[in-house]
Amino acid sequence: MKLDQGPHWRSDISLQSTGKRLMMFSGRSNEKLAGDIAARLEIELGEVTHKTFSSGEVYSRFDESIRGADVFIVQPMCGNPETGVNTNDSLLELLVMVDAAVGASAHRVIAVTPWYAYSRQDKKSAPREPISARMVARALEAAGADRVLTMDLHAGQLQGFFGIPVDHMTAVGILSEYFAGLDDDLVIVAPDAGRVKLNKEFATQIGAGLAILDKERPQQQVAEITSVIGDVRGKTAIVIDDIIDTAGTLCAAGDALINAGARRVLAAATHGVFSGPAYERLAASPFEQVVVTDTIPLRAGAPDKIKVLSCAPLLADSISRIFTDDSVSAVFGGKNHTF
Repeated sequence: MKLDQGPHWRSDISLQSTGKRLMMFSGRSNEKLAGDIAARLEIELGEVTHKTFSSGEVYSRFDESIRGADVFIVQPMCGNPETGVNTNDSLLELLVMVDAAVGASAHRVIAVTPWYAYSRQDKKSAPREPISARMVARALEAAGADRVLTMDLHAGQLQGFFGIPVDHMTAVGILSEYFAGLDDDLVIVAPDAGRVKLNKEFATQIGAGLAILDKERPQQQVAEITSVIGDVRGKTAIVIDDIIDTAGTLCAAGDALINAGARRVLAAATHGVFSGPAYERLAASPFEQVVVTDTIPLRAGAPDKIKVLSCAPLLADSISRIFTDDSVSAVFGGKNHTF
């Protein structure tokens, strides 16, 4: 696994003359990302104490005054084996940090959660199912968050679950810059119809063709690729998605593209969940390289073909714009809603 810093975004970040105070704190889910964002902003991460009691309850306390400050809490809702937290620990830790910040008289509390857990549970697919993504949004609001900064949500309707502002980032620029110039005969492949807009934007940015996979999902976390729509024969095919979880869908896509005559296959996604047998599947897959960002820390044992790009410059840029009341969508030319 290699770490690459990716493109640089705003180079004029200066927070010294605003007359306000920005403070940033990290939960335990991705402390390295929080540190990289703080370094980009040329500030220090604030001191905070985290504990998990023997009963399993999480506890957080700010170790310095945050009264009157804009408090940014960096906490993707993911597990981190190195710090001993799972997805639900991270979610609850974010909620208690927001609650503590509100109780300590912060001026504004911004939840920076580039990976939004439960995002795929965004609708009822069967009777008596929960809409868990909406429940998480309500919990963040109830805890007292003033706004949420996230990245590449699984579906656009998630923004409508909130009654507070949601700043939506996209890693399309980071990923497209990485692949630009890779090959003269590229085709971008949408893994399903729901990802066509995202992949079309990606293809436009790097001047590539577009293909679509006809996918059926007979049950949760099981995908079947029935056909490839578009010309991939003799070309370098790049499958672009928002999430790679168990990699079952992705590996089925890779096999289908090779069978359709693609010369090389690569893959990219914003969020590398890589749960269950993902590493083993990817290692045995035809993909030459799988590129993700660092919204979620990689657990140990990742195959060498996984490459990580940093989204810290993008998040730092967005945080500075929120703090200075500048336009966030200007970073993307208004094209940050790739649904």
